[in-house]
Amino acid sequence: MARTIDYGNLMHRAMRGLIQSVLEDVAQNGLPGAHHFFITFDTQHPDVAIADWLRARYPEEMTVVIQHWFDNLEVTDDGFSVTLNFGNSPEPLVIPFDAVRTFVDPSVEFGLRFETHADEDDDEEEDDEADAAEADDSPARPHEAEVVSLDKFRK
Repeated sequence: MARTIDYGNLMHRAMRGLIQSVLEDVAQNGLPGAHHFFITFDTQHPDVAIADWLRARYPEEMTVVIQHWFDNLEVTDDGFSVTLNFGNSPEPLVIPFDAVRTFVDPSVEFGLRFETHADEDDDEEEDDEADAAEADDSPARPHEAEVVSLDKFRK
């Protein structure tokens, strides 16, 4: 098989690195100005650590907001942990970067969305059932990344 440049994977890693850098700065210096984040993540990811009641309430994905009150924000190469307040109950969360589906900072209209290759295959199957029967021998990329529309986060 011929060697190729996997731009999808390279972009994926670069965008995860951007999130890591932003969160490291916030962990050290706090949120500047009006910046705040909506972070949606896959609650079924094996390395996500959240309270059982949160996983039961959000069985597939969950969006958290890092804005007014957060504590113990720690960032590693693999992900981040933070304590957030849910109805006056502080809950620690551990979120690997690979579980993040969207990262949005509406204060500056910036957003990233990560989609799995499997999700794209499902969309293609819905669009054209005939194509679903064809075999695809190409290697699957784990994730693709793209800029997300901020319209769904506007009030």
